[in-house]
Amino acid sequence: MVRSASRSLLAVAGGVAALGIAFTAVSSASAAPSASATAAAGRYSAEEIHHFLEGFYGNTGPRDWERENLVADDLKERAAELETHDLLLCSQNAPLDIEVGEVTTAQSAGVGWAPIWLSWGEGEEVSVFTAYVGLDASQPIKLLDVDCVPPEVGGE
Repeated sequence: MVRSASRSLLAVAGGVAALGIAFTAVSSASAAPSASATAAAGRYSAEEIHHFLEGFYGNTGPRDWERENLVADDLKERAAELETHDLLLCSQNAPLDIEVGEVTTAQSAGVGWAPIWLSWGEGEEVSVFTAYVGLDASQPIKLLDVDCVPPEVGGE
């Protein structure tokens, strides 16, 4: 079984390499539980959401491609209606740095979220908002919503 799985992994890696696509091999022991847990549950994990949000926001905010392809349609519509600020960043200006905080998932609600920290340089004000992502792994992962009220104040 292990030998068969290793051959399958090597065959897939070889096929991917033949297409010229970068492939990073990880140990099957560490990759199997995460991959099978996501597939079995049909949900994206907190780690996958964190990785998505880091890629989506980058260091200074989402690019046009992310905005077009990785945002839910209703959020895109709401963002397009605002002229005074960037709804996806909850800001009027592009920050110099963005950090994604710890992801929380609510499996029963089918949503995961994380605080997104924006900074404009040393000694400057820092702001934070919450980004929400759907957990349904049968759908492409997308940014579903943002809450521009800082999480520290949001519950009051």
